[in-house]
Amino acid sequence: MLFNTTSFFLFLAAVLMLFYASPRGLRKYILLAASYFFYACWNVKFLALLGTLTAIDYTAGIWLEKIPPGPKRRAVLILSLSANLGFLGFFKYYNFLAANLALLLQRPPRSFWLDVVLPLGISFHTFQSMSYVVDVYRGEQEAVRNPIDYALFICFFPQLVAGPIVRARNFFHDLWNWQPPTTHDVSRGLLLLALGLVKKMAFADQFAKVANTYFGNVGGNAGMLTAWCGVFAFGMQIYFDFSGYTDMAIGMAKLLGFHFPVNFRRPYLASSITDFWRRWHISLSTWLRDYLYIPLGGNRHGRWKTYRNLMLTMLLGGLWHGASWNFLIWGGYHGGLLALERAFRIRTLTVPVTFCLALIGWVFFRAADLPQSMQVLREMFGGAPGRMLLEPWHLGLAGMALLLAILEEKKEWFESLVDAPAWVYATALALMFFCVEIFGVIDASIPFIYFQF
Repeated sequence: MLFNTTSFFLFLAAVLMLFYASPRGLRKYILLAASYFFYACWNVKFLALLGTLTAIDYTAGIWLEKIPPGPKRRAVLILSLSANLGFLGFFKYYNFLAANLALLLQRPPRSFWLDVVLPLGISFHTFQSMSYVVDVYRGEQEAVRNPIDYALFICFFPQLVAGPIVRARNFFHDLWNWQPPTTHDVSRGLLLLALGLVKKMAFADQFAKVANTYFGNVGGNAGMLTAWCGVFAFGMQIYFDFSGYTDMAIGMAKLLGFHFPVNFRRPYLASSITDFWRRWHISLSTWLRDYLYIPLGGNRHGRWKTYRNLMLTMLLGGLWHGASWNFLIWGGYHGGLLALERAFRIRTLTVPVTFCLALIGWVFFRAADLPQSMQVLREMFGGAPGRMLLEPWHLGLAGMALLLAILEEKKEWFESLVDAPAWVYATALALMFFCVEIFGVIDASIPFIYFQF
């Protein structure tokens, strides 16, 4: 159900009808039931894990508010964080550590292997829950007393599996002061749903076919042009795929009276890597800043500790994405670039240079392993000329997206469209669905990329 467009929109329509047809006091129960049903459609067994983590952090929040400052209070915080990181570590990193241990001991690679299934969205809801506990500990968030409210915060279906990571204070403000969505909210929500669908099916999945063609056949000395086409296609795929999901999540939340934070602000128009991380996956980058970089010391203790803190933050950010050396290197690559920009006081590169640096980083993100990453880089910077993988219409799609991004950078045309006359708004929706019909790819083998995290 999670990966079938038709069934998902039928599910959403049913939730909306039940939600607004029910008395106000029952609505959060309907959302909670719908969210657990949504998660159970993937694997019902992991509802127990979700419920366990919810119970642990709900209880920890209440204890933290009752216990006075001191060792006992810190112990509660450590226990809560250890439980979250323990579950995350086991399900996501056990086999990575086991494979490396087998390598060190010169044993077969799968000597300590376990058949572990990664729970859907565990990285997202774990970080969301941990931020709540830390905020209560800091005195920035009051403990939630109603377990239903807290359970809904953790498993709210629009952002359960791939974000954005929502802060507790924002979610509970909307929940406890709920107001029906305005006409503007409904218009914006529907438009974001349609836009997200276009980004995923008509843009991301078209570029995915090119990226999969290239990365599925690395090793044949394909050539520079071929390699750059494959990496460019993946850069387009991951942006449209992830920002498309985020648009849909924000749109669904709008229709239900909730307001999620913006997660992307035209990252490929960034003028430096520092600027890139102010625009890309904003809910994660701000989480890493507030709960890792600043607690490590941020930039408060001299240059070298600042560089260290940047590297550690991005290394852990890379590891958050997945259990492999490639993700660790990807994080270290961005951490190194951020440190270099800070060291040489580079405030601005150029948009093309920043974009190319981001593409080089995506090699490690997409390649199957480290040897394949090295082969792709060799082809990008020293292979034969190669052939063109992108069709002219692929370049047309990228050019159209670039034009819309530039226009949005200068003037927020999307908001203007939301408030436009009804016929303009209806025409825009119709054009989006026409785009899905003409360019959309219906292929269950191309799920949302960030579902794996």
